[in-house]
Amino acid sequence: MYNPGAEIVQIVDLDNKEIKAVSRKIMRQQGLIHRACYILVFNDQGQLFLQKRTDTKDLYPSCWDIAAGGVVLAGESYEVSAERELSEELGVSVKEFTHLFDQYFEKDENRVWGRIFSCIHNGPFVLQKEEVADGFFMDVAAIFALSEKEDFTPDGIDILKKVKPIEK
Repeated sequence: MYNPGAEIVQIVDLDNKEIKAVSRKIMRQQGLIHRACYILVFNDQGQLFLQKRTDTKDLYPSCWDIAAGGVVLAGESYEVSAERELSEELGVSVKEFTHLFDQYFEKDENRVWGRIFSCIHNGPFVLQKEEVADGFFMDVAAIFALSEKEDFTPDGIDILKKVKPIEK
């Protein structure tokens, strides 16, 4: 049975140094700093895959998200986490990720060191029903316009503001 709260995640300090490993449930309850990977999936036309989070997500339910990805598990690298998350959420694998940057993000109960990657994949995707309600490719400018009208993950929009557009 699908139970993300039981996952054991890596907890870090403000300098991104590993401290301990705890369950995802404890991490969320205590607002602990953790690691996450973010994978921006572009198609050959430079459009970004936008996904709608399910209403059962433990953070930002029903929000639009600009990245596949998720919490880095204990003993897992950012890169391994990115491969796992892309496979779980979108049902695909890619030969190469581009590491864009690392960043610390904090808002409300979300305190996270993120490693941001990008990749090229044109689909088709098999969406993980527990986490992704819908998804489609969209021009980045249209995503910013949509974010003015609908709820997006704040860390995702923060990341997208820092990403240079991919040349078509």
